[in-house]
Amino acid sequence: MQYRLLGQTGLYVSEICLGTMTFGGDGFWKVIGELGIDAATELVNAAFDGGVNFFDTADVYSEGQSEVILGKALQQLGLPRDEVVIATKVRERVGKGNTPNQIGLSRHHILNGVDRSLKRLQVDYIDLYQVHGFDLLTPIEETLSVLDDVITAGKVRYIGLCNFSAWQIMKALAIADKYQWHRFESVQAYYSLAGRDLEREIIPLAQDQRLSILPWSPLAGGLLSGKFEREKDNPTGARRTTFDFPPVDLERTYKIIDALQPIAQSHNCSIARIALAWLLSRNYVTSVLIGAKSVEQLRDNLMAAELTFTDDELCAIDESSRLPVEYPQWMLDYQAKERSPGGSRPAS
Repeated sequence: MQYRLLGQTGLYVSEICLGTMTFGGDGFWKVIGELGIDAATELVNAAFDGGVNFFDTADVYSEGQSEVILGKALQQLGLPRDEVVIATKVRERVGKGNTPNQIGLSRHHILNGVDRSLKRLQVDYIDLYQVHGFDLLTPIEETLSVLDDVITAGKVRYIGLCNFSAWQIMKALAIADKYQWHRFESVQAYYSLAGRDLEREIIPLAQDQRLSILPWSPLAGGLLSGKFEREKDNPTGARRTTFDFPPVDLERTYKIIDALQPIAQSHNCSIARIALAWLLSRNYVTSVLIGAKSVEQLRDNLMAAELTFTDDELCAIDESSRLPVEYPQWMLDYQAKERSPGGSRPAS
């Protein structure tokens, strides 16, 4: 296991992060996973033994039970607090209430949310506190101001964001800089071989601004797990069978799977391991979030950190999954040629 710096900070996180959306299983979340405390503790222990120091949850996962179970697992295992990096999120509605202030990124909701997350996790501080999405109603200044306050109060060490557009990220960074508030250090976003949309705007922005990329659903909701093939019916027990998310171009994804199969065979490993290893080969990816239901699945995923590709293999993977070029990129590429050494200069 290798460790990479989070954003512009001095904090190292493992290149694989254990996501805990499979912990709990209350209500809607049952289709994702329903691991109780014993199974979850076994997973956390196996992950830590495998070099993972980074654990991600959210207040909304299983209506708070994911945070509760992760906190109990860490307590039962007696893992030193300064050896684990705990990430959680705020924005969504937690529980059965339906009042308007139980959701969003207002000062009211964030201050309530952080205290409740601390209590459920049984910790004194959260290492990475992430806003779970953009809030169209709350001014970003209000959100950044209160996030700066919870850092100052010692309840949070660093902040990150999830599921923003590129312009929203840049606006937030500019405002934080203007007021000298703590800035977002990470972008947690959907990114996989089946969905490389992040490469159009957000990854170039993250590279320019030194933000960490933390991909969620790296196996495209299980489509790249190796269970799915073009001629097969949906496998029993697969998450995609009951929860078809995130959206993908299915025909394009099957072409990617066709390209991955011989590479997986040559490495004598799962397609899932190939898909994860490809993400880890991207120098702009800091840590890949994996969700497991068993120790066997977890260990297979962790072995992606040991896998390396030949140039031909990387080329084959890229060819099968590369995005079509859209405007303005094709125009930028065209114009960039004239600025390259040896490029032609237009006649005056």
